Amino acid sequence: MALWRGKFPLILASQSGARKMLLANAGLDFQAIAADIDERGVQASSKLSNPREIALLLAREKAKAVSLHHPGAYVIGADQTLALGERLVNKPAGRPQAMAQLRELAGNSHELNSAVAVARDGQVVFEDISVARMTMRQMTEAELSAYLDAAGEAVTSSVGAYQLEGLGIHLFERIDGDHFTILGLPLLPLLAFLRRERLVAV
Repeated sequence: MALWRGKFPLILASQSGARKMLLANAGLDFQAIAADIDERGVQASSKLSNPREIALLLAREKAKAVSLHHPGAYVIGADQTLALGERLVNKPAGRPQAMAQLRELAGNSHELNSAVAVARDGQVVFEDISVARMTMRQMTEAELSAYLDAAGEAVTSSVGAYQLEGLGIHLFERIDGDHFTILGLPLLPLLAFLRRERLVAV
């Protein structure tokens, strides 16, 4: 039984494998269309420095950008930032930067801020942000190198140089926050919004 009740197809403004998996596992039929925006340019021009505000801004802009090309459709935008204290950590450009990030994160706690926004016809109709607190264990240089060897190029696709749903789980000693927040899509508040709008059957 199809759960989606919208007149137009649901659209995810992302090609993130984790986000697509979460929506698919929730039984939602959707199209995935990456948002063509300059994320760093949008962030720089906003003058925002708070990691949570930046995540919300980028989620909004992604949803709006795709929704302008798909009239009537509900478009989901999402973004995630990693904050070590007040400092924003971006995706590493390569292995040396990934190693530097992991050295800094090891033995410390950081926050993952996961934002979601829904836009329709260029207007944001819903947004939410969830936070997970992640504590990475102390690790030796040899352990960090072994992790990077095993994880390969995947470390450059995520902030903090890890994917918790994969080998990144070995880096942690404590996690406070829900699974969906960590994977980059606050799914429970999103589904609650879709129910309020009578867009899903359950």
